[in-house]
Amino acid sequence: MPIRSLRRAGPWKRGLVTAALALALGLLMLLHERITDRGGVGSLLETFLPWFGLGVPVLLVIALCRRSASATIALLLPVTAWLSLFGGLLGDRSQSGGDVTLVSHNVAAENTDPVGTARALADSGADVLALEEISEEARETYEKELAKSYPHHTVQGTVGLWSKLPLSGTRPVDTEQDVGPLGDSKPQAARLAGNRALRTTVATDKGPLAVYVAHLGSVRVTSEGGFGTATRNRNAGALTKALAAERSGRVVLLGDLNGTVDDRAFDGITSQLHSAHDEAGSGFGFSWPAAFPVARIDQILVRGVEAKSAWLLPETGSDHLPVGAAISW
Repeated sequence: MPIRSLRRAGPWKRGLVTAALALALGLLMLLHERITDRGGVGSLLETFLPWFGLGVPVLLVIALCRRSASATIALLLPVTAWLSLFGGLLGDRSQSGGDVTLVSHNVAAENTDPVGTARALADSGADVLALEEISEEARETYEKELAKSYPHHTVQGTVGLWSKLPLSGTRPVDTEQDVGPLGDSKPQAARLAGNRALRTTVATDKGPLAVYVAHLGSVRVTSEGGFGTATRNRNAGALTKALAAERSGRVVLLGDLNGTVDDRAFDGITSQLHSAHDEAGSGFGFSWPAAFPVARIDQILVRGVEAKSAWLLPETGSDHLPVGAAISW
């Protein structure tokens, strides 16, 4: 077609490529669960799914510059898709009150200021405080700094729980961190040292509350394996089974899951518990990385209790932000 004819094309014929991109973006968001997870592609996409909404203003600017009616109308699909997925997270959903306040924080093994981190967390006033990625070198520091505010505590491997309320029935939770012949050959002491999940009962004024603390396996992006999620997914599967076997009607899961609640890897968990932040937070609650958060991989999930409010705490010496929630029943 001659260039002059292209210039004369009407608003419905201009910007067809932009219109196609808009439709593709909308379908990507609507059908994300059907995208293959080979090489972790599906998990990677779902981790950053909210950010796909940024494609809308970019395509809108192009559509307006092209004066393309077809592209502008096509943008209704990704806008509708994004709002259906994340529109409920806009604004403040919190309420006043709460019987128990909870805080969870991956304190980072490489944290160079565990004293400052511990004091900041104690100043939060939380009734129950969960820590993940506690290094052997920093463990004593956390125990010393938190002892005054939290008379009850347990550390199981690299995860721990500090509480103003009594604890009972504490035990490690096997998330299948060690599998295969090499894992089976590990002595119990070595298994416990590397344990990354625990379960305990917190005695509240309104009855017992089952609390889980978990730090699931890290994910890695490599040229050979893509978005490596095998260990994390195995951990998530084991945790799903543990939660399914839990007999308490009131359950809280605190921890760094190394994934968002939109990630299909956590369907087994999110079918049993729901996000305190989604229910009672403000905005998206991105918690990682602390310097410029782009994803909420630090979670407080609940069952049998109501989340009244959820929030992010200020940055500490970790590469994660602490997350908090107030619950009631």
